[in-house]
Formats: sequence, C-alpha cells, structure tokens
Amino acid sequence: MCLAVPARIVEMRENDMADVEIGGVQREASLALVDAVVGDYVILHAGIAISKLDELEAKERLKLFDALGDLLP
Repeated sequence: MCLAVPARIVEMRENDMADVEIGGVQREASLALVDAVVGDYVILHAGIAISKLDELEAKERLKLFDALGDLLP
C-alpha cells in the first residue's frame, strides 16, 4: 500500500525538481504536476507532488499522521 503525505518545499532545483521535507527528513521530489514554490506544502506520492495544500490543511494532516504513528507498537 502506498500513502500520499504532506511535504514542505525547502529548495527548488532544475527541471521541475525540488527538495522537500517530511518529518524532518529531506528528499528530492518532482513538481512537474503542480505550480508551487519554496515554503508551499504539497501532497507527495512516490516522489511526485500531486497537489498543493494550504499550510493549515497540511499541518492538520501532519498531526493525524503523528497520531497514527503513536498507535503503532
């Protein structure tokens, strides 16, 4: 099963690529499908940003992911 997670763009790169941050970890992602800039939040699936989120919505979703993680043994 794959999940799409909120990620914050921290640095733009060439060719529609960017560095994004998820839970304190940075990774490279494609922004080819969205119009976003540094500081924006996107929904990331398999290394590709598939939509843009406003900051409030992104933070609410991140809280839910944290709560789910607390339920794991």
